[in-house]
Amino acid sequence: MTRTIQQLFDLTGKTALVTGGSRGLGLQMAHALGEAGARVMLSSRKATDLEQAVAELQAAGIDARWVAADCADEGSITHLVDETLQRMGDIDILVNNAGATWGAPAEDHPVAAWDKVMNLNVRGYFLLSQQVAKRSMLARQGGGTGGRIINVASIAGLGGNPPGMQTIAYNTSKAAVINFTRTLAGEWGPRGINVNAICPGFFPSKMTAGLLSKLGEDNLKSHAPLRRLGDDEDLKGLTLLFASDAGKHITGQWLAVDGGVSALVGG
Repeated sequence: MTRTIQQLFDLTGKTALVTGGSRGLGLQMAHALGEAGARVMLSSRKATDLEQAVAELQAAGIDARWVAADCADEGSITHLVDETLQRMGDIDILVNNAGATWGAPAEDHPVAAWDKVMNLNVRGYFLLSQQVAKRSMLARQGGGTGGRIINVASIAGLGGNPPGMQTIAYNTSKAAVINFTRTLAGEWGPRGINVNAICPGFFPSKMTAGLLSKLGEDNLKSHAPLRRLGDDEDLKGLTLLFASDAGKHITGQWLAVDGGVSALVGG
């Protein structure tokens, strides 16, 4: 029997792991998953931030817990997966969102900063996806759908920088995330795992505060067809589509959530 739209988007009984989930886009995505019925495990580096975020989710009626972890460190990733599996059972949805950026002219960009960005934004996504797949999603593929992986990329991964922005490591890492998504989707699709990417545009956050100040919020709004920046709701719909059976025939794709900026020539 064909399911209703409410049934297709329902995540009741599912468990989601969201990295970088204590604030900003990660917390917004955690709200979306929890509001649709999923149990949510949040992770970031700072316990205090996680406690506040989980309290916010629980106040909204969401079953949420947390584990502090550094997703640039392989041992910390192993601990994160250990704790999630032990405390919440199999992982149905993985949101790779933890990330870093660094602003510097390319000719003066510190190699250590390049490595920091790449280790978290690319290597960390790979290591966590690998562990979650091997220890949960692929291990139970005979018992139903293997799972959903959502990688947070960026419209910065779609092209070069406009004048005034000097984030070569970040842009390069997010371009890598997009092709990582395609490649993983092709390999794991036959084994029941859907892998997709979200490419946010400008959303006010701690990470983008410096760029918003440098480039001007009104200036950035004026270059978007919708004449606005992203808000606290704008990632919810796409997150739920990629995480639920409503998107079960979508894999290896990326979609920009940017007010139309990436649709413009030279945008």
